[in-house]
Amino acid sequence: MKAIFLDRATFPSHVNLTVPQQISDWVTFDNLPTQDIIRFCSDADIILTNKVELTEDIINQLPKLKLICIMATGTNNVNLEACFKNNVQVVNAVNYGAASVAEHTLMLMLALARNLPRYLESHRSKQWSKSPYFYHYAGRMQSLTGKTLTIIGKGALGLAVAQRAQAIGMNILFAEHQHSKIIRDGYTPFHEALQQADVLSLHCPLTPQTKHLINKATLALLKPSCILINTGRGGLINEKDLLVSLTNEQILAAGLDVAAQEPPAEIDPIWQLEKLNNVILTPHVAWAADDSMQNLLDQIAQKIQYFLEQKPIDNIASAC
Repeated sequence: MKAIFLDRATFPSHVNLTVPQQISDWVTFDNLPTQDIIRFCSDADIILTNKVELTEDIINQLPKLKLICIMATGTNNVNLEACFKNNVQVVNAVNYGAASVAEHTLMLMLALARNLPRYLESHRSKQWSKSPYFYHYAGRMQSLTGKTLTIIGKGALGLAVAQRAQAIGMNILFAEHQHSKIIRDGYTPFHEALQQADVLSLHCPLTPQTKHLINKATLALLKPSCILINTGRGGLINEKDLLVSLTNEQILAAGLDVAAQEPPAEIDPIWQLEKLNNVILTPHVAWAADDSMQNLLDQIAQKIQYFLEQKPIDNIASAC
């Protein structure tokens, strides 16, 4: 049985993946280019991929392939329809990093509410030393206690964020799907949920329906004091529209852990956003606490073991 990990270097070396004993041929690449997959994987029974794309054309040319393990929750890099047609089983990792993502989300919320970027900038020039008072007031701050957090996505991640936000006294709203005519229990109509948001946090999957969900029109629904957080997928936001909104002070701030293109080119809009003093940008690391990454690899190793032993195994699960 041969298994190939296409992009092992997306995980640091100190995080270990236990290879089942039944795998007699185990091959890893740091980051195998898509154009080389057919050449190196034609005899693979199992392929593991984090972000390397497996297109319909590639899957059709891998006759021995029986299992694809997506080393993430999002599945947009694998053509699932082609897998179904070729009788290739697909599993992904779920609920492995809810705590890590939720803590990162809360960190961004708190840092922006407390105007941390401006205060750090002030410290670099030692403005506190120049103050005539015991403190240095560099800019306005706000408390999140009593504020409304609107969450888009009520899966494990959205619920984990809600739990932590409630612990600091925030009120929680879950937004219903944008064009839904039926409002489910526990949800608030989309437009109403956005209009009430003091903080808006995105935890839904990227689909054709959610691409650019946050755009000129939906940004216009938000309060001028609203903070936008995205630790989901970059494509959920129209970055150019967000840049205009922030520049014109239509919303207060944004915390972004993802970009529309990853890694972003040096000319991409995300870097124009990063220059603003009311934006915090982190490089898609909300999920990447050591224990979360280990949880992910352990989960995939267990699913491979179940597959090899022909035990029942969960297939693809949605992010929300």
